[in-house]
Amino acid sequence: MAVALVCPNLQCRTLLRVPDKARGKRVRCPECGGVLIVPKNAPREGTSRGQASPATDVSP
Repeated sequence: MAVALVCPNLQCRTLLRVPDKARGKRVRCPECGGVLIVPKNAPREGTSRGQASPATDVSP
């Protein structure tokens, strides 16, 4: 199951969908290129609305 979150960049605010294995890791927003950390306790995808864009994993 995927984790859904919103890009924290106030000019972007893209809805991202990342795999569960990304919890606690850094990912890059495909729209603005900003890097964010996926919270370990982020809500799962079924709890959010709308279409989501996949994020690119930038972890080492």
